[in-house]
Amino acid sequence: MPIPSYKRLFHLAIALLIASTALWCPAAAHATTPTHPTLNAASIDAYVNAYMERTDLPGAVVAVTRGDKVVHAAGYGHTAAGKAMTARTPVPVASLSKSMTALAVMRLVEEGRVDLDQPAHRYLPEFTMADRRAEKITVRQLLNQTSGMADSAYPDLTRPQAHTLTEAVADMRGARLAAEPGTEWSYHNPNYFVAARLVEVVSGRPFADYLATQVFRPLGMTRTESVDSTDDMPDHARGYVRAYGMMFPRSHPRWFTAGGHGVVTTADDLSRWLIAQNNQGVSAAGRRVVSARGMEVMHTPPKGREYAMGWSLSPSGEEPRQIRHTGELLTHNAIQTLLPDSRTGIAIVANTGMISGDDAAVMLDGLVDLAQGRSPVVRTPFTMKADYVLAALTLLAIALGVLGAVRARRWARRTAGRPLWRVGLRMLPCAVPIVLFAQLTNLVGLFMNREGTLAQLSYVWPALVIWSAAAALAAAVVITARSLAVLRARRTRVLAASGAQDERVDAEQVFVSAARRGK
Repeated sequence: MPIPSYKRLFHLAIALLIASTALWCPAAAHATTPTHPTLNAASIDAYVNAYMERTDLPGAVVAVTRGDKVVHAAGYGHTAAGKAMTARTPVPVASLSKSMTALAVMRLVEEGRVDLDQPAHRYLPEFTMADRRAEKITVRQLLNQTSGMADSAYPDLTRPQAHTLTEAVADMRGARLAAEPGTEWSYHNPNYFVAARLVEVVSGRPFADYLATQVFRPLGMTRTESVDSTDDMPDHARGYVRAYGMMFPRSHPRWFTAGGHGVVTTADDLSRWLIAQNNQGVSAAGRRVVSARGMEVMHTPPKGREYAMGWSLSPSGEEPRQIRHTGELLTHNAIQTLLPDSRTGIAIVANTGMISGDDAAVMLDGLVDLAQGRSPVVRTPFTMKADYVLAALTLLAIALGVLGAVRARRWARRTAGRPLWRVGLRMLPCAVPIVLFAQLTNLVGLFMNREGTLAQLSYVWPALVIWSAAAALAAAVVITARSLAVLRARRTRVLAASGAQDERVDAEQVFVSAARRGK
C-alpha cells in the first residue's frame, strides 16, 4: 500500500484539530450544587473543589461579591512552591492590572491634572515614536487601546525587556504605528506602559507608590502592590503548564510588567476591588475613590467597540450582561467580571498558564451560573481534550516518518525513470510540516493577534509545539532518506550502464580480433 503523503497527513491533522473543538461542550459532569442553588460560600467551595478534582488544577484564589458585601474570598490547593493557597496568598493578576492603571489615570483626570482627550505627548514629552502621528495619540486612546500601536508594528514580548517605565517608553522611539490613532483597536501592552509613565510624570511620584496611596490603600487593598517585572513577583511567578492532562511546574521568563500586567494581590483585596467597581467608585468602608461618572466612563467603550479602559463588555445580546477582563502570564491566568444587573463581582486567579490552562475563564462560567441561580457543571479547558488528539497525531507523525524512511528504497525504485525535477516535486508535500513548524509562532500569533517566540509558545501550548516539531522531524527524515535512496539508485544505474557498455566494447574487440584471424 502506498505511504500516505505528508500533505494528506497535514490535512488530516487540521481536520482532527477542528473536530476536537466539538469536545469543548460541557463534559457529562455532575452538578455541584442543589437544583436551585444559592450563591454563598458553601456552593462556591463545592463548585471550585469539584473543578479542581476533575482537572487536577494545582491552585487558585477566588473572590465573589454582591453589592457592598463579600460573599466569599478563599484560596484552594497550593502554589508551585508547595504552599497552601488562602485568601491572603499573593498572586499575579496579569492584565487585570490595566483596569487599575486606568483608575490611577482617572484619579488625575478628576483632580483636573489630566484631560483624557488631550495628546499624551502634552503630559509626557518623552513619549516619541518614529511616526509623527504618535503626537496625536490621546490619553483616552491609550486606555481604550485605540492608539494605533500594535504588536504587528512593535512586538514588545519578543524584544529585550525594559527595567523601568522610563526605559520602556524610550524603547518605543524607533517604533511606528500600525494604524491612524483612533481608527482601530489593538490589544497592546505598551499602551499601558505609556499611561503608567504618564501617571509618574504628572503626579511626580513612582507609579507603584501612586497606585498604592491613591488607589489600593483607599480601597482597603493593603496587601496589593505593582511590580516592575515577573522577577519581582512571589516565587518569580513560577506556576504550571498543562500538557496531555498532566501538570508541569515551570519558572516564568523575565517580562517587564509595570502598568500593563504587574499587579500582585490577594483574594481578600480582589473582593474590595470588585465592590468599588459595582458600587460606583465607593469602597466597602464607604470611601469614594472615583466619581460615579468616572466609573461609568471607564466601563463604557467607544461607540461600536467593546473595550474600555481595562474592561470589555460582553457581546450585545449575551446574558447575563458582563463587564470583564482576562489576565494571562505564561504560568498564571486570571479573570474578573462584573454583573451589573445583580451588582455581582467575581475574580479568579489560577496558577496555570494561558491556553494550556485557561482555568480561570472556564471556572468563571460555573460561578456566573451560580450567581444566576443555576446549577453549574464542571467544564474542562479546551486543551485537556485537544492534547489527546495532538498526542495521537504526534505518534502518527513519528510512525509515518519511520515507515517513510524504511520504504525509501522502494519509493526511489518507483521513481527511477523520472527526471529529477519531477522526483523533487513529488517530495514537495513532505516539506509542509517543516514549513508549518518554522511558521508556527506566526500562525499562532495571527490567531491570538499577539507576537511571541517559540520558547513562549512551549508554555502556551506544549502539545502543539511537540506535535509540530515531531511532524517536522519526521518529514525531514523521510526527505533525507528518499533523497539518499534516489541518489544511490541513480548511481547504481549509472554504474550498471557503464558496466554494460564496457562489456559491449570487449565483445566488439573480441569479434574484431576473431575476424582478423579468420582472414
